[in-house]
Amino acid sequence: MNFFKITVSLNLVKLTMFKFIKFDIDGPCCFITLNRPEVYNAFNEEMLNELQDAFKKISEDNNIRAVGLTGEGKAFSSGQDLKSFNEKNSGFKDALDNRYNPLIRSIADLDKPVVCGLNGVAAGAGMSLALACDIRIASESASMTEVFINVGLVPDSGSSFYLPRLVGFAKAFELCLTAEKISARDAYRMGLVNKLVNAGLFRDYFVRYVKAISEKPTKSVAMIKSLLKKSFESSLSEMLDLESKYQEIAGATDDFREGVNSFLEKRKPVFKGK
Repeated sequence: MNFFKITVSLNLVKLTMFKFIKFDIDGPCCFITLNRPEVYNAFNEEMLNELQDAFKKISEDNNIRAVGLTGEGKAFSSGQDLKSFNEKNSGFKDALDNRYNPLIRSIADLDKPVVCGLNGVAAGAGMSLALACDIRIASESASMTEVFINVGLVPDSGSSFYLPRLVGFAKAFELCLTAEKISARDAYRMGLVNKLVNAGLFRDYFVRYVKAISEKPTKSVAMIKSLLKKSFESSLSEMLDLESKYQEIAGATDDFREGVNSFLEKRKPVFKGK
């Protein structure tokens, strides 16, 4: 993917004002930034509610074709703000059922790609949120850790689902059992992140990558995401039938016709997500 040729607009449009996240639109891209840098972007109830609202807006806006999710400051997210949690005196099940789990489901069900820009540490539920994204791009200064065991808890917010699928059962169990800090380089080697980027180049690379993804044929991207997720729980026969169904849909799009025409005319395709 030669996305470095793409010109990145610096004129982001502030669509909606939130308190604990930034929500910026740049053409077909939406950038969400966790914005509690003074506590390493730890989650409180308000931030989680804002994230749910943000992804609802994205799901309803057909002009948005790709999403970038990152953190402000030195961290992606250090996980649940334990002080805030204790002050609220909320039960674990309530917090997961009503705040964390709906957020993870909204990312999984979104028919648009979500790219995580891992700018710093992702710990606990912060790591879970990163794993729930479709693609992860990490700064060399970033790290990840399944820190739940250190406070006598179990992985939540989707970690028990995504982690073993990415690294296998034995490694996932080890990471959850030891709370080992995983460097960005080791995370890349394990397959936890897709791209590893020099810290000084990270922000620009992240924006360019999301921009490049947004220029892909949107309906095809959505169906690819759906196909790959369904493959874990389907037989070969079921997947062959689903591929046939989705290919019929893809073949009827304007983007398919544009792809064929651009190939015949020896030019770069201009997909419009239709």
